[in-house]
Amino acid sequence: MEFALATSSFMGTQVIPATLFCRRARAASLTVTASSTKIYTRLDSCLVIPPPPIFKKPRAIIKFLGGAFVGAVPELTYSYLKELLAKEGYLIVSVPYNVTFDHEQAAKQVYQRFNSCLDMIVLSGVPNANLNPQDLANLPVFSVGHSNGALLQVLTGSYFSDKIPKVNAIISFNNKSATEAVPYFEQLGPLMQQMLPVVEASPLYEIARNASGDVLKVLLDTAGTTILNNDQEALKSFTNLVDQFPSVFGEVGQGVSEFRPSPLENRNCFKCSYSVPHTLLVQFNSDAIDETDLLEETLRPRIESFGGTLEKVRLNGNHLTPCIQDPKWQIGSVYTPADAVAQALKTIPLRDTRVLSRTIVDWFTRFEN
Repeated sequence: MEFALATSSFMGTQVIPATLFCRRARAASLTVTASSTKIYTRLDSCLVIPPPPIFKKPRAIIKFLGGAFVGAVPELTYSYLKELLAKEGYLIVSVPYNVTFDHEQAAKQVYQRFNSCLDMIVLSGVPNANLNPQDLANLPVFSVGHSNGALLQVLTGSYFSDKIPKVNAIISFNNKSATEAVPYFEQLGPLMQQMLPVVEASPLYEIARNASGDVLKVLLDTAGTTILNNDQEALKSFTNLVDQFPSVFGEVGQGVSEFRPSPLENRNCFKCSYSVPHTLLVQFNSDAIDETDLLEETLRPRIESFGGTLEKVRLNGNHLTPCIQDPKWQIGSVYTPADAVAQALKTIPLRDTRVLSRTIVDWFTRFEN
């Protein structure tokens, strides 16, 4: 039996057979595309997004740290949030980092990479964006960190007192132990030790490391992610991401059973050494692994001791809200229920991400002068 669906369009009401609707829905789901304009450039090990040309010079420079693994490909995983921030007049510097159980090492790597890129920007400007060194001189430096990036953000602000941001926006902070973060973690060591040779010898691993841009695009599109056509920078980031898996597996296989320093050691370090003057804590109402409340309790006495500012906000969303993308849904010649559903499904999460961006911008604006 054939069913039919009535849909409205600008040309009037049209009846579409259900089987045709299903075929169109499936076809439409494969036509999600990204903007054809590449807005970022790689400087040193970092990715830089300039503000739009309507800004004669940036309002400030934002250091951006993403979560574990997803932070290695920020041009894919955080592009929407970063574009929103850039459109407000900020120069965004994303700092990829290697995932490791040694958080101290990762924090110091982030510190070195960002400041190396910052020195390059101040010395040479960003020619691709028509920004010269004079445009970037004496700009305030702010920082945004999400999830594991938020932890590294706080660690960096505790390990160093020089060349650190004036203001932090810490999103979905998490400082759980490995056994809390990953159930049965202690039992993974022997398993990983056995798996590592298999992973490294796998044809899929070799394919991922040496995939062409077209193959990479198919892989990422299948996972629901969009990538710019022939984007060699994204391919490089993706290769760096793939290269991290054997290292992490190797640490587990060698008996690593906990993050270093431990969560307690991190909190003690924050209490004594955190030095960023102004900090905004952002948590979401549907985030089961968030530890923002504990971080607030840890940081407040320290920040108040040197006359700094600490505020906390709770927003609608979940742990992945900062990673929400804006897929460009291509509507066909006939507007179908699939189009309506797709647009409705993306509206709420995009709205949450826009509210997050506005919250960060309002916080930074208070300290630009």
